[in-house]
Amino acid sequence: MATYVIITRLEPGAVSDPADLKKIAETVKTKIRERCPGVHWKDSYATLGRFDVIDLVECDDPREVERAAMLIRSYGHGSTETLPATPWKEFLDAM
Repeated sequence: MATYVIITRLEPGAVSDPADLKKIAETVKTKIRERCPGVHWKDSYATLGRFDVIDLVECDDPREVERAAMLIRSYGHGSTETLPATPWKEFLDAM
């Protein structure tokens, strides 16, 4: 199964109260489970920097990952960038 990194920057004004992030996160998670059953969440991280959230997912179908990223954009009120990721050892072995 391929690994992807989805990095998200929340739109300015996406939430008026930080507590609203829980509701938004739950909505995004529900929508992705419903519409992207092949996407398996490995982990998510809040970050201090250019991006607000980093999600690590696995999926065999890149189209499902694209759909998940669009759901994050739509329901999560953010912009995303999606990167395929290769475990370092596998990358070195391919060299």
